[in-house]
This record gives sequence, C-alpha cells and structure tokens, in this order.
Amino acid sequence: MDSLTQIVLGAAVGEAALGKKVGNKAMLYGAIAGTIPDFDVFASHFADTVTALSIHRGFTHSVVFSVLFAPIFGWLVSRFERHKSFKDWSWLFFLAFITHPILDAHTTWGTQLLWPLDLRLAFKTIFVIDPLYTLPFLVCLVLAMFRKRTSHKRRFYNTLGLTISTAYLALTFLLKYMAFGAFQEALNNQNIDYKNLDVRPSPLNTVLWSANVETKDAYFLANYSFFDTQPILFVSHPKNHDVLGNLAENEKVQRMIAISEGWFTIREKEGSLYFNDLRFGLLGLNLNSENFVFQYRIDVDDDKVSFVEMPKTNRDAKKLMAELWKRIKGN
Repeated sequence: MDSLTQIVLGAAVGEAALGKKVGNKAMLYGAIAGTIPDFDVFASHFADTVTALSIHRGFTHSVVFSVLFAPIFGWLVSRFERHKSFKDWSWLFFLAFITHPILDAHTTWGTQLLWPLDLRLAFKTIFVIDPLYTLPFLVCLVLAMFRKRTSHKRRFYNTLGLTISTAYLALTFLLKYMAFGAFQEALNNQNIDYKNLDVRPSPLNTVLWSANVETKDAYFLANYSFFDTQPILFVSHPKNHDVLGNLAENEKVQRMIAISEGWFTIREKEGSLYFNDLRFGLLGLNLNSENFVFQYRIDVDDDKVSFVEMPKTNRDAKKLMAELWKRIKGN
C-alpha cells in the first residue's frame, strides 16, 4: 500500500499495543515502524531493474524480518525512552512490521511473507491507494490522538478505525468474488476458450474491476463495473512470446517472466523489444492501447541483457483519473 496508509496502520497498531502506557509516542514509533519494510525500494539505486524488482517486497516484508528485527528496534528504543520495557517496545515493532506485509499481500504486487520460500502472496483485492480504506482509518486515528492516553474514547476511536479498515478489507474479497463471477459468465457466454483468468481492482476503488484472460496465443483485457448495463468487452493482445527468440533462455529474461508470473506480452517497435507486464494493466481505460503501466525496453549489448523501465508522466495519471470516474459509473 502507499506510504500514508502504512503510516496510519502502523500508528494505529502502535497505539493498540502501547498507547495506554506511553500515549502518542506509541503512534509515532508505530508510524515509523510501519514505513521501515518499504526501505527495500532503495535497492533500485544500487541494483539493476530485474534485481530491484526481485528484492521489492521480499525479505523486509517477511515474518522472518519481523521476528529478527523487532527485538533490535525494541531494544534501541527502550534504551533512551522513559518507558524501559524491552518486551513492550519489541511487541510494538513486531506488530507494526508484520501488519505492513499482511496488508500489502492484498494488493496486486503482493509480498514474500513466507520468505525465504519463493512464494509471493497476492490476493489482488485492493489497489495500492484506496481512499475508502485509508480516510476513515485516518480520521479515527486523529480523533484518538487528541485524547488523553488513559481515555476510554481514545481506545474507542483507535479500535473503531482498526475495525472499519479490517471490515473493508474483508469486504474486498466478496467484491472480487462477484467481479470474478461476472467475468467468468461473460467469457462463457461469448464462447471464449481460456486457460487462466486473473482479476484485480482498478485504481482507487473496488467498484471497477479489471481482468486479464489467457488464451493459447493471446491475452484478453476487460473492465467491469458493478454499475454496468452492457455486456463485458474483451480486447485481444497477442502474446508474441516467440519474438524473444534465443533471448527467452537468458537468465534475466527468465527472471522477468517469473516476476510477471507469466502475464506478459512482447512488442517490437523501432527495432527494439518491449516487455509489457500485464498484471498492472494499462495507463488508461482504452483496452486497445499498448501503453501499459509497467513496460520495459529490452537492451542487448554484447550478449548483456538489461531491462529499462519506460517512464510515466503526470499527463498519463491525469488522463487515467479523468477516464476512471466516468467508467466507474457504468457503460
């Protein structure tokens, strides 16, 4: 999830763990702890694109990290805070560390919660930024913040925020189930013979859902809003995997295929090959577009292969936002 959401979650968890004893410092340290797992993004400054993608939401988002580092941070904080309980501070950091990847596991990218197992948990029920999850949570946290640490209302507001956020997260599973059923029914009605169906929420909401459908030689993309009145439209994008040729055996290419979980297309443009990761969809709602959120140019120099991520602009984001609201209301 986005940084603000993880800060709010960490602060609320910190308050639940230690707020009655140390007041707002519990929120402060919880908020700090809630951001620490995302420090793995700095790997992009020191590693190539493929390695950085492999590291992201790996070790720092695991149970192992939470268990090993919570006592270290707990001991450090207990050395200079008035509240000296190593156990209490360790418990706060553990809860903030472990809830971060659990929440991230509900997004499309997922987490390696069970690292070192090569298993990425991705329930794909919520977008990385979802105001309906974050804003009620944030309001409750702010209300709790301005109450005395021993106040019953402080605990009530914090518990209410945690309850609302958890209930919404649970609701997203039901919404995904309903969207999955709608896509499945449409595929059957249109006699599309498919191998796999992958469903995820569109940006900022859980009303409009997107689907990737794998067939033998192509992927079909589609959108569905709960307010739709017209049949679901599926648009085909050729896989073009054969265009890779011998590059398909390259170690970095193999790693990128694994990272994308096999949901990728290859596009040839102006003498270069482009790797499109389909899991995150398009930079817009035009299903015929080739402008994918994550698109990488494959550079080959003396048998050395590298992936270069294509930049996104503010114009792309503004266009998506304009299209999104209109599409959510139905077709």
